[in-house]
Amino acid sequence: MNGLILGILLPFLGTTLGAACVFLMKKNIPSLLHKTLTGFAAGVMVAASVWSLIIPSIEMTGKEGLASIVPAVVGFLGGILFLLFLDMAVPHQHVDCEQSEGPRSRLSKTAKLVFAVTLHNIPEGMAVGVALAAALEHNAYMPMAAAVALSLGIAIQNFPEGAIVSMPLRGADNSRMKSFLMGTLSGAVEPVGAALTILLASVVLPALPYLLAFAAGAMMYVVVEELIPETQEGKHSNMGTLGFAAGFALMMVLDVVLG
Repeated sequence: MNGLILGILLPFLGTTLGAACVFLMKKNIPSLLHKTLTGFAAGVMVAASVWSLIIPSIEMTGKEGLASIVPAVVGFLGGILFLLFLDMAVPHQHVDCEQSEGPRSRLSKTAKLVFAVTLHNIPEGMAVGVALAAALEHNAYMPMAAAVALSLGIAIQNFPEGAIVSMPLRGADNSRMKSFLMGTLSGAVEPVGAALTILLASVVLPALPYLLAFAAGAMMYVVVEELIPETQEGKHSNMGTLGFAAGFALMMVLDVVLG
């Protein structure tokens, strides 16, 4: 039970600590640091998708050959399509971008910035939730330590994400406290999403392999659609690549050592 609670809360704690950087830093986060941290987050998410979600999804079927990968393929593509739908249905705006995405709305730029990061956090919350659910029901394929390792990895990459959200909000002439609260709020969807996913998975246990791959697909959509393009625009793109490598290596080590 302690591992379950820790796994649910760790990612939100990472976002909160990152958002608190607004009290320590200047209004604008340097471009070099921004690209490095964004690349780091992308690397963690790709490694987590493969080692912590897709591979257990395949192993959990207990089958061989083509039948063993059907849930992983179906779930992965479903996660991609789900995030594509949310991307088109929810009005949002990314950092360093003046044009909004999704349907037209009268929401403020601040609200759209928060929605953009919230969309990123939905698949992360799902990933943690389904990994914890798998650990509760299929410990042989997903030990609780591996699920907590995934949660820890996402918490680590949420730290820079929290800063990436709160700092631009501060730069838009919001108060430090408001910027901190909005940055923290963007991560609140993760424990909620994790808890809901655990409840859903406990009801439909045969769907766990699909849900694991679904969360992986949702995270990969965010990486390919948003994070990697951000690291390669303008100057310091090489730092985004190095950040990606560091994040990938760290998550790989966490999964192997703790899992």
